[in-house]
Amino acid sequence: MQSYTIGQAARLLGVSPDTARRWADAGRVATHRDESGRRVIDGKSLAAFSAELAQGDGEDVSYTSARNAFPGIVTAIKLGDIAAQVTIQAGPHRLVSLLTREAVEELGLEVGMRATARVKSTSVHVDRT
Repeated sequence: MQSYTIGQAARLLGVSPDTARRWADAGRVATHRDESGRRVIDGKSLAAFSAELAQGDGEDVSYTSARNAFPGIVTAIKLGDIAAQVTIQAGPHRLVSLLTREAVEELGLEVGMRATARVKSTSVHVDRT
């Protein structure tokens, strides 16, 4: 079974190692010591905890049929006459969306604000890392 250090788990969850450590200390996710004495989280436990985090606490929920949501922060906006490019950093993921300038203006998007990128596709490729 694959195990993850606190730092690796933090990167996968898109949080700081301190946050992951606090969650482990509070018992929100189970850890054990590996043969080197490091605190690790087994893969199945991390997957279950990640799914639990994705469910959220029910506050600030938007309703959509798109299931692949990447909450993050807007890091760049390039406006053209008709189109716009919006970049969102969601944890370790950088997502770039091309949309209309009108949509960016209607949403009031600005660099530094929170936003969620939602991905819906007929083809998703999965790589084992």
